Order: sequence, then structure tokens, then C-alpha cells
Amino acid sequence: MRAQDDPALLLQTGLDESDCVILDEAAYAPNIFPEIKRRIDAARRRHEHEPELWITGSNRVLLAHRVRESLAGRASYYALHSLSVAELGKEANLADWLFRGGWPELYVRRELDPAQYLADYVRTFVEKDIAVTAGVERLLEFHRALRLLAARTGTILNASDIGQLAGVKGQTVSGWLDLLEQNALFSRLEPYQSNLSKRLARRPKLYALDTGLAAHLQGWRATSPLLASPQAGPLFETLVFTELVRARDHRGLSFASYFYRTKEGEELDFLLELQGPSGTAWLGVEAKLAIQGARAVEVPPTLARALPELREIWVVTAGGDETRLSSTCRQMPIAILAQRLEERLSGGKLK
Repeated sequence: MRAQDDPALLLQTGLDESDCVILDEAAYAPNIFPEIKRRIDAARRRHEHEPELWITGSNRVLLAHRVRESLAGRASYYALHSLSVAELGKEANLADWLFRGGWPELYVRRELDPAQYLADYVRTFVEKDIAVTAGVERLLEFHRALRLLAARTGTILNASDIGQLAGVKGQTVSGWLDLLEQNALFSRLEPYQSNLSKRLARRPKLYALDTGLAAHLQGWRATSPLLASPQAGPLFETLVFTELVRARDHRGLSFASYFYRTKEGEELDFLLELQGPSGTAWLGVEAKLAIQGARAVEVPPTLARALPELREIWVVTAGGDETRLSSTCRQMPIAILAQRLEERLSGGKLK
């Protein structure tokens, strides 16, 4: 109430007592943003240290609107997702990664039912907070589209097909997906483009940004049938994608991600353009739900011709040891993927 009714008093008290103030769910107290702007501008005019304020919120659309409205040119942005495989460490295994995802509460309180927890999350945040705030009126169709999107994680996006099954137009699905992407629930991965454009895939691939939420929306309520199902492979590919996203956003790594696919069937799950101290380098990443018996993957011939700088592929597996499968291919357990990417981008050499 004070943040909304008297933000000057709130900030005066907070900044006097601490060098840093954290304002959680600040978007719901819009009156605080002009006061933050006033304090930042006053500090700049006096050439003083600007107040350190961390503004957080789960509704990214609403929060971004407030920041753009009052704090343009005064804010830096950081994206935080649910926990990565690397961050979960030994607290989790493959079944946890796919079924519980990266939700901290589900690991701190193991007695919680993931199905109930994620159902509550969908009802309170996805359907109410996101959809209602954005003015989505057809909530039944929205929820149906949400489940259809989750069922297609790791595949080429076809908004028209999803719209037909959900009972709305493909353009509506694309608009809803924009909303979900802004709130870090789904992401589109663009195809790599080269001078072979006529032979390459045009549409992006779709990925959920948390495998636990994706598995829940697909209808899984137990780990055993999930791991034995055809969806285990796409969900593990989704897990690898989310690990790449979290390595980029949580560790501040600089790289761009694509996928590669031709009409003739040549493909590579992920193609990374790395920006390191020695310049630009390229790395291929292939997701394989396996631990033993991982086989070397070669660079697709058309991609080798179009991108001769690509000389190595990492086959990311659910476990096992980091080993070299061939002169150009390395097996990489997902638990150390983020660490190895950080070493590569810092100029470190892998054995």
C-alpha cells in the first residue's frame, strides 16, 4: 500500500537502511516507477551514485510496460528462468528434470505433488495473471492451445494446425505464443539461413522453457510411463534447449542459437554462434536421450559446405562421462554442458 500511496516515503526509508532495495511484483504498484525515475535523475544531475534497485516480477508483459513507461534508458534487463540442470546439481536426476522441471519448491519440499503444484501454477499465473492481464477472452481455447503447444515441443511450429485443433485462427495462436514467449514459457528457435535457402526449413521450431510444465500440460502424472513414451525424446531435446537458454541468461554468456534442417532430411538440433575473446566460432549440439552407446554425429554435408568454420559437434546425453567419440565429436553429459560452454566462451581449451 505504501509503494502505491507514498512511494517517496517507502524509498526514503529503504534506501537509508540499505545499499540495495529489492521490489518484488513492483508492476502492481505503478506509482512507484515515477518516484524511482525522479531519484535516478536527481542522482545523475548531482553526479552521485545512483540508487541500486532490483525490480522483479513474474508478469513480464506488465512489468516491461511499467519500465518502458517511466524508466526508459535507466534500467538494465536480466532474465531469470526456473533452475537449470547445472544449478540443480545432484539434487535431481533424469526423471526429476523431465517431470519436476526446474521449480525450486518441488525440490525443497519433495512431499509436494508436482501435478497439483503445476496445475495451480497454470490456473493462477498462466490463465489468470498472463491471459487476463493481456485481455485474452477465449480462455477455454487458450488453455487448449497451451496444451497443444506443449505437446509439440521440439517440433517445427505450425500455428495454423494448432489453431484448427484449438478452434481459433492461426494468427490468434501466433499472438498467444508471442504472449507466452514474452513471459518465458515458450520460445521459438529460428532456422539457420545460408545461400541454400531454397532447401532449408523456413518455419521456427517450438520449445517449452520448462520441461516439467511441458510434461504436465501434455497430461503426464507419473514418471515411469513418461520415460517409456515417445515424448521422452522430444522432452529431452527440450531440456537441452532450456539448458542452453539458462547458460546464456543466468551466466551471461554470449551466443546465438539456431537449428539446421533441409528438405532432404539433413539436420542438426542446435547450431551455436559463439562470441568469445578470440572472435566468432561455431559449435553443433545434438540431443540424444542415452547414456551408454552414444555414437558420433558428423556435420551434415550441406552445412559443412555452407559453414566450413563448424568443426565440432557435442552430443549431449542424459549422463555418463565426457568422452571424445571422434576427431570432431564429443559426448557431453547435460550436467556439465553449461560449464563447458562457459569455458569455451572464455577461451579455455577442452581436452
